[in-house]
Amino acid sequence: MTLATQLAAFGAALILTLAACARLTPSAWWRRPNARAIGVVGAGTALGGAALLALFGAALPPAPDGNLPLAVDIAGVRASDPPIAGARYRVRDALNLRVAGGVGAERLLVVPAGSRVVATGRTEGDWWQVRASIDGVEVEGWASSLWLRRADETR
Repeated sequence: MTLATQLAAFGAALILTLAACARLTPSAWWRRPNARAIGVVGAGTALGGAALLALFGAALPPAPDGNLPLAVDIAGVRASDPPIAGARYRVRDALNLRVAGGVGAERLLVVPAGSRVVATGRTEGDWWQVRASIDGVEVEGWASSLWLRRADETR
């Protein structure tokens, strides 16, 4: 269970506790901070957060390696599988080819939508090193894999 999931559950529980306190307790309790008010809010948040985690926290059971399960496409290839060296990919939309992985890296050129690129097999997270032939010139650079589709993929 991730920290973000836990924070969301206890944040929602805090909001629900404050709403319930506003409706169900005497307004005199809330005129100035006191131990009773802090105790009610703390206990409500703790119990509510634990209940929300018990109900919704395990909606996606973790995979054996501890990560959330990933979608598997029809061909049985997971979305996280690295590119195969020499595999051809189609550019989904205009693609920035960069000197290194990351949006802060210098842009070499823009590969037009629909162009084909070839993966070298090297990756840095979601960034893949690819080769493209633009106007007859072979260029190698880094591209976000989010903008690439397998050459045989129709969508």
